[in-house]
Amino acid sequence: MDQVIKNSQGETLDYTFHAGQDKARNLLIIGHGVTGNKDRPFVVALAEAVAAEGLPVLRFSFSGNGGSEGDFRKSTISKEVDDLEAVVSAAHDSGYRIIYAGHSMGGAVGTLAAASDDRIKFLISLAGMVNTKAFYDREFGEETPDSGCMWEEPSCPLSSAFKNDLESIASTAPKAAEIKVPWLLIHGTEDDVVPIDDSREIFALANEPKKIVEIAGANHVFSDAGEKPMIDAVVDWIGESLG
Repeated sequence: MDQVIKNSQGETLDYTFHAGQDKARNLLIIGHGVTGNKDRPFVVALAEAVAAEGLPVLRFSFSGNGGSEGDFRKSTISKEVDDLEAVVSAAHDSGYRIIYAGHSMGGAVGTLAAASDDRIKFLISLAGMVNTKAFYDREFGEETPDSGCMWEEPSCPLSSAFKNDLESIASTAPKAAEIKVPWLLIHGTEDDVVPIDDSREIFALANEPKKIVEIAGANHVFSDAGEKPMIDAVVDWIGESLG
């Protein structure tokens, strides 16, 4: 894929495409988490590993993040669902069958998108955020929207739009029953950003076929010893699902 991808607001989304040899035209799309972008080390490592198995991969930055156009202060789960829909449309129009993997807030985006978009044929949640209001309260409850920052990062201003959207959604768990595609959830036991109980909760509500992989000792971004087990779990599951 080499076309320009724009969301419904006309903002160009930055992406990297890893070509593969899959004649069945399957494609893994990877979306990142809050304050992240398509070039986070574990996202790149996952993309390269999957592409090495022959499956094409597209990793992209949500609007307002990384090299994508847009205002970070307007980056919300709801807006990122729209971003993902734009990427899915481009991939679908190019003849691909879509697998989506979302990390953290990108996992919440995937849940909401897959619940209503049947073009997403397989879903992967990597430390996926479920209880969005609880996440906001826990991580940013003491900050003042429109004047504070996320995790003391000046480049990541905390906005009322972000706060209001997470509070309005509250939880993605009610959408679990609407997802009818194979679903893999991966979470580290030492995740101190999105607790592993988020994945356990939504897994219990999800339809079959589903699988949850808990990686002992892994943190929120699967750094160090958590990266290989996460990648292996994704590669194996995709192979089994497509096979």
